[in-house]
Amino acid sequence: MKMKIMNVCSVALLAIGIWACSGQKKGTANVEVATDSVEVTADAKSVQADSTGYIVRVGEMAPDFTITLTDGKQVSLSSLRGKVVMLQFTASWCGVCRKEMPFIEKDIWLKHKNNADFALIGIDRDEPLEKVIAFGKSTGVTYPLGLDPGADIFAKYALRKAGITRNVLIDKEGRIVKLTRLYNPEEFASLVKEIDGMLSE
Repeated sequence: MKMKIMNVCSVALLAIGIWACSGQKKGTANVEVATDSVEVTADAKSVQADSTGYIVRVGEMAPDFTITLTDGKQVSLSSLRGKVVMLQFTASWCGVCRKEMPFIEKDIWLKHKNNADFALIGIDRDEPLEKVIAFGKSTGVTYPLGLDPGADIFAKYALRKAGITRNVLIDKEGRIVKLTRLYNPEEFASLVKEIDGMLSE
């Protein structure tokens, strides 16, 4: 009996130690001790990333957020419902982003910027306003760029520490229809074709 109590206590202490090191905030996990087992349950949703670091999937509703654009205007994703929306995750230090952005400007933005059923937002990861404005000028893009301090918007779509150069295409109902990663000419061409098709319906 004494040995069984020691085993239960050891397992309970191990579970508490693991929970304490997991980075969860206080009060977000429950530890239940039964006579011979320990069950740790988390209130937070388990996050499963795909091979590219996305935590969202095609067909799911796009997570809502509010972003401040470089002109000071605030936009929420939910306010764009009824439009085809493209989110471009980017940063000035990202060489692949710099390579892709002129293509986004030429092949997507300039073609559809006057279409009331389309919205495009470049979401700059964790950089100050002045740097984001300079970044837009240096890449020659005219589409709206917004600020993502702490990468909090990014973390709604991908693992916070995952790489950027990502595009998320969202339909008029708010569902994700395409996710891209890095710049691949064939994949980018399919993104352009998808947007063109959605806007011609």
